[in-house]
Amino acid sequence: MSFKDIYGHDKQIAILQTTMAKRRVPHAYLFYGMKGIGKRTTAVVFAKAMNCLEGEKAFDACDSCSSCRKIVHRNHPDVTIVAAEGQFIRIGEIRYLQNQMKFKPFEGGKRIFIIVDADKMNITAANALLKTLEEPSPSNILILVTSRPYQLPLTILSRCQHLRFNPLQRETIASFLQDRLSMDAESARVLASSSGGSIGKALEMSRDAFLTLRNTILSKISENRMEDPLNVLSFAGDFGKDRREIIDRINILRTCYRDALVYKETAKMERLINQDCVETIKSIADRLSGRDILNNIKTVGWALDAIDRNANKALTLEAMMFRIAW
Repeated sequence: MSFKDIYGHDKQIAILQTTMAKRRVPHAYLFYGMKGIGKRTTAVVFAKAMNCLEGEKAFDACDSCSSCRKIVHRNHPDVTIVAAEGQFIRIGEIRYLQNQMKFKPFEGGKRIFIIVDADKMNITAANALLKTLEEPSPSNILILVTSRPYQLPLTILSRCQHLRFNPLQRETIASFLQDRLSMDAESARVLASSSGGSIGKALEMSRDAFLTLRNTILSKISENRMEDPLNVLSFAGDFGKDRREIIDRINILRTCYRDALVYKETAKMERLINQDCVETIKSIADRLSGRDILNNIKTVGWALDAIDRNANKALTLEAMMFRIAW
C-alpha cells in the first residue's frame, strides 16, 4: 500500500509529503482522530515512504523494494510499532522503544517509531516517553496514534506536531467497500451511512452480518408488540452481553428512530440512512408521534452514555426498552 491507496485523507498526505520534500519532517507527530479512519495505516505508509529505496523523488512508497516489503512484513530494523498488550502500554514497552532509539538507522533511511493507541500509556510510561521527546535524535521520528488525544499529558502533546484525521465521507467509504470488497452499491451505501465515518467500522459491520441484524431490529421495533412487558424484556435480552455488540445494536436502534423522525418531518427518502427499508421506516413514523420518536432518540442516547460509563448493561437495556415502550 502507498499513499495513493489511502482513502479520504488527501490533505493529510499532502502535508506529510510536503515536509518530506522540504526535508522538514518533525521529530514527533501526533496522528489523532476517531477510530478506524486510517491513522495507523497512514503512519505505516509514511514509514515506508521515508525508507523507500525507489520512491524518494515521488515522496511515496513504491511497495515493491526490499525496504517496503520488510515494513509490510514487520521485520524492517528501522521501523518499530508499539501497541498495548492488554489494557495499557507499560513502561517496559517504552523502555524497549528507547533502547532501540539509541541506534542509528541500519539501512540508511530514518528510524520510525509508531505508538498505536498512545493514550493507553500509563503514567510511568508517559513520563518515560517525555524524556525522549525532550531530547530528540535527528535520525528518529516518533508517531503517536490516538483516538483520544485528551488522555495524553499536555507535556507530550506540546512536543508533537499535530495532524488531525477527520471522519470519512459516506461516498468515500462506499467507494472503498465497492472497490476492495466488490460489494454491491446498495449494501455499500447502507454500511457507509451507518459507519459514522469509519472505514474500520464499515469493515467490521460487513463481517458481522450487520444488514441481517439491522433488519431484525427494524422488524421488531416496527411491530406493535411492545405493550407486553415480556416482549420488552425479551428484546432487551437480544442485545446480548458483550459491550461492543450492545453499543452496535443501540446505534442501529438510534439510526432507525433518526430515519423515522427525518421521514416524518421531511418525507425526503434521500435523507434516510436505511434507504433500502423505506416501508419499515414509514410504518415506525406513522405509528409514533414526532415527540415520541424524539424522546426515543434521547432515550437511546442516554443508554449509550450509560454503557460508556460502565453502568450495569442488563439494567440499562431494560430501562431503555421500557422507556421506549411507554
